[in-house]
Amino acid sequence: MSAPVNKRKIVNDPVHGFIKIPTDFIFDLLEHPHIQRLRRIKQLGLTSFVYPGATHSRFQHALGTVHLMDMAIDILRQKDITITDEEAESSLAAILLHDIGHGPFSHALEESIIQHLTHVDLSKMLIKRLNVDFSGKLNMAMDIFNNKYPKKFLHQLISGQLDMDRMDYLMRDSFYTGVAEGIIGTERIIKMLNVIDDQLVVESKGIYSIEKFLIARRIMYWQVYFHKTVIAAENLLVKLLQRAKYIAAADHSLFATEAFDYFLRNRISKENIDENEDRILDHFTSLDDEDITVSAKAWQKHSDKLLSLMSRNLIQRVLPRVNIQDSPFQDEAVSQHIQQVREHYGLDDVEAGYLVFAGVISNKAYSGQTETIKILYNTGEIKDLSDASDLFGTSNLTENINKYFLCHPKEYALNY
Repeated sequence: MSAPVNKRKIVNDPVHGFIKIPTDFIFDLLEHPHIQRLRRIKQLGLTSFVYPGATHSRFQHALGTVHLMDMAIDILRQKDITITDEEAESSLAAILLHDIGHGPFSHALEESIIQHLTHVDLSKMLIKRLNVDFSGKLNMAMDIFNNKYPKKFLHQLISGQLDMDRMDYLMRDSFYTGVAEGIIGTERIIKMLNVIDDQLVVESKGIYSIEKFLIARRIMYWQVYFHKTVIAAENLLVKLLQRAKYIAAADHSLFATEAFDYFLRNRISKENIDENEDRILDHFTSLDDEDITVSAKAWQKHSDKLLSLMSRNLIQRVLPRVNIQDSPFQDEAVSQHIQQVREHYGLDDVEAGYLVFAGVISNKAYSGQTETIKILYNTGEIKDLSDASDLFGTSNLTENINKYFLCHPKEYALNY
């Protein structure tokens, strides 16, 4: 007879220190292949092209969110907020599974070969599937994840202005990129959380930590997530996947791993998911960063000159030049680049569009329209953060800042 397995493991995490696996059920979830797949998906996609240390995985992030959720539940219980053991475990399961629907290289698949089907949609479907595997033990976790559970503050801890997802990824991404501006007072914020009328609030002593959190989030978007070289790399990958899908329709010999091949050769969208859900999920749960990388390596020698060129550029980190400005690029500027690229490579306008493309990035640290951060004072008064903060006024706190980019081969650096 074999000895029983100790499921209350201790994990040494470089960001949070020692993390304990809180329950046997959470351990069993962590061991499931759908969660283990997250080890093979980078949290920040191609950001390591800019910050070489940013190779951490979504599995590490998921584990970190469980740690923070466990801490938040403990703090709220100390403040006489009723959270049953079943609610606690279900909340831990929901936060662990919140990113399970992410595909390779962050959002690249969503923007190229899967139509109108987001990682949130896929997460919901995979949680539903896991619930079957675990004989209904995820029923409450599903309700919390989908914001259908009566205690709404539990959902806010998973998806809200101050959720455990944002808390962990800011700290973790800051650590692995070396960008110190992303460091936030995670423990301080969590210790200041409370619940009033079923809504998360922050005790007034924590207002400065909240201000730092929002500043850090805005800076991290500009300095890391929207770094111009990251934009260039991620858009190159999106265009490469779009070209591969186009080629796959005619070239049945195009190399791809089995899981990746399914997405290249089939139309996957939110509209047709119901009739093909099992097949789509079977292939999706076999798909990770390595499928894309090994396929791109093979495509470097493909006969299609665009596919081979973009594949070589991705593998060898030969990235487009990116121009960023505060206003949209004029059609004339884009046309000039397309004309030069067309002539140099012998392409038509559609083909040149794979190498020249424009877009927009938006950065909004705080949205006061759907859900606001509430500050609780000792008197019992509650104020919205935009009214309570000396540092932020309503306008600059909620302002959506847009910047516009134009990517093109580095050989053609026109002035604007």
